[in-house]
Amino acid sequence: MSTRTEHAQTAILKILNDFDEPAGASRITERLLAMGVNLQPRTVRFYLLQMDRDGLTDFVSRRKGRVITERGREELSHSNVMEKVGFVAAKMDTLSYRMSLNPETGHGSLIANVAMLHTRDLSRAFSEIKPVFARRLGMGNRLALVRSSHTLAGHHIPGGSVALGTVCSVTLNSVLLAAGIPVVSKFGGLVEMRGAHPIRFVELIEYSGSTVDPLETFIRAGMTCVRECARTGNGIIGASFREIPSVALDDAKQLWKALERIGLDGVLVVGRPSQPLLDIPVTEGRTGIVVVGGLNPIAAVCEAGIHCELQSLSGLEGLERFSPFDEIFRRYMDSLR
Repeated sequence: MSTRTEHAQTAILKILNDFDEPAGASRITERLLAMGVNLQPRTVRFYLLQMDRDGLTDFVSRRKGRVITERGREELSHSNVMEKVGFVAAKMDTLSYRMSLNPETGHGSLIANVAMLHTRDLSRAFSEIKPVFARRLGMGNRLALVRSSHTLAGHHIPGGSVALGTVCSVTLNSVLLAAGIPVVSKFGGLVEMRGAHPIRFVELIEYSGSTVDPLETFIRAGMTCVRECARTGNGIIGASFREIPSVALDDAKQLWKALERIGLDGVLVVGRPSQPLLDIPVTEGRTGIVVVGGLNPIAAVCEAGIHCELQSLSGLEGLERFSPFDEIFRRYMDSLR
């Protein structure tokens, strides 16, 4: 397939994906012109016939036109990867701007990660999560537990499932930004821990060049060893690398203390001004910070072979939906008696 044909078909798939109803060649042509793609209706019909044969579109009727198929949506999700580069960084910035948490009052919304699993697996999941929080490998000590037919961070929980919400480490960005402290999220990666202390990054993915959340990718690839680290202090955990202006370091530390008071601490290690941290170079005039991954508790669940549907940077949720894990665990155990 030529590049021209591929671009044209991708544009048509995008248009059909945006419609809630079938669309014909004339309607698609009008929308293509609005996108800056100049194709004649006859050419659009030719492409549609090809896409019908490839299973990307489905012919409904001559009057109504066509709809995109599941295969077409899958093809669309894999096309134009370069357009998605930087998607994670942009989403982080958007959620950071919209978040409203005030660490002094403990009120407002924060950024959540969501993991859905079968209700029958909840007891096993809790047994894996408990040592992770005990070792302070999560973003604070808070967790959200939401049953089926309810919602969490905009996600509806289907029947037979339960959702676990963890606090995303990007929450820290928003708190700093609200205080006038600019923060640069450089990398998401994996940190080697020995004796419960960070030694070095063993994997790094730059946020600005990524189409997916790095830690979610590492978890799906089975590259974390959070369970082992939670039990022995040695292992591979998810973490991120950030920079802030060195002149703002004292103010930032005060904010971290405020977050810690409401159970949302997560700073693993702070570097020295303009000095490398865990072998990662730091920009002149800035200080490096390593923050634990909010998905680490869920990584332990996945490592135990428990099936989870992950959604990092899922959306915003009120702090009141998140309780200290020990509290949630105690209520859960009481419900079993």
